[in-house]
Amino acid sequence: MYDQAMKYQFDVFAIDTAARELIASGAPVSVEPKILDLLVCLIEGRDHVVSKDELVRTVWNNRIISDAAISSAISALRKALGDDGQRQRYVKTMHGRGFRFVGPVMTTDASDGASTARSGQEGMAKQEIRYCRSLDGTRIAYAIAGQGPPLVKPAHWLHHLEFDWESPVWRHVFEDLARKNRLVRYDGRGLGLSSWDADDLSFDRQMEDLDAVISQSGLDRFAMLGMAQGALKSIAYAAQHPERVTKLVILGGFARGWNRQDPERSFFRQGTLELIRAAWGKNNPAIRQMFTSLYMPDAPPESQSWFSELQRRTANAENAARTLEVHGNVDVRDLLSKISSPTLVIHSRRDAAVPFELGQEVAAGIPGARFAVLDTANHILPATDPAWNRCAGLIQEFLTYY
Repeated sequence: MYDQAMKYQFDVFAIDTAARELIASGAPVSVEPKILDLLVCLIEGRDHVVSKDELVRTVWNNRIISDAAISSAISALRKALGDDGQRQRYVKTMHGRGFRFVGPVMTTDASDGASTARSGQEGMAKQEIRYCRSLDGTRIAYAIAGQGPPLVKPAHWLHHLEFDWESPVWRHVFEDLARKNRLVRYDGRGLGLSSWDADDLSFDRQMEDLDAVISQSGLDRFAMLGMAQGALKSIAYAAQHPERVTKLVILGGFARGWNRQDPERSFFRQGTLELIRAAWGKNNPAIRQMFTSLYMPDAPPESQSWFSELQRRTANAENAARTLEVHGNVDVRDLLSKISSPTLVIHSRRDAAVPFELGQEVAAGIPGARFAVLDTANHILPATDPAWNRCAGLIQEFLTYY
């Protein structure tokens, strides 16, 4: 039924129509050929409601098939995707009309090695999503967008290359960064489009993921942007490879994780880990809303809603908790004095997710570092926050002139 060999990606799933294979978090999914045909039909027709007649014509080649058989096939498809008839996260039933695939899908010609995600925003750069293997063989997804001097952004806690690129939470950030730079970012192991089944999520393995992405991207010298937990990796890499990092920007970052901070904060985060393991991804969104309010309390409702959805799509409960736990136990303060790259540290004055004094600690520890303060409570800066324009200007000025 495929006129052209294509590849599709959505959430943690990937489909290669040439290989007739469905992949989830890097692992093959056992699915009947007809169910895979059904999924491809719905994805290719996602711009409209696909009627039962269209399904019969495309998937079953106009054979006589009952409504019950179609419903059974839809149920089997939802089961393969970890969905059901009540949540309908991917395949939505349009009563009396048919079915429709919902959610962003990335499409590429299977003959091409790179995938292009279109944002629907005029003038926005396009990104290419590719894969590489870390030292232990873990599959890591990374993205390249824009032209200019290379800028590497190490992974932080929650991210999804495709969903972030489309969302009002991050779209303006990446669009601005890719306007004058070749932006390289990636999904850490256990998160986003990278493999979710990695056994070892340790900080050492995460540093190997960063090395793999840099190597696969063919980079020699580059600037680095560490956001939040990504600052830990940026500090470690810049200290260990001073000959490669031309400039370093730390935004909302820290040099010691929550379990290396004051006892009250450690106690709060320990409780958070238990909440994540118990409630992450469930129908009750209270745990996700807690993080949304913590990271972007003054964001508009649309951004808060997207951020809440990002958490669900980014990771399962165990990976979300384990990744947060790993970052919480890292302490790279002893490496700060070894950084020789020109450095800019930016921090929100009323940041509840990463206290202001942790940003001060980073700036004070790096020789000659510049420190800039944003007058906001948002850890993640929405486009509506006046502090974002100041932040963007600071970063571009630093990357261009220093």
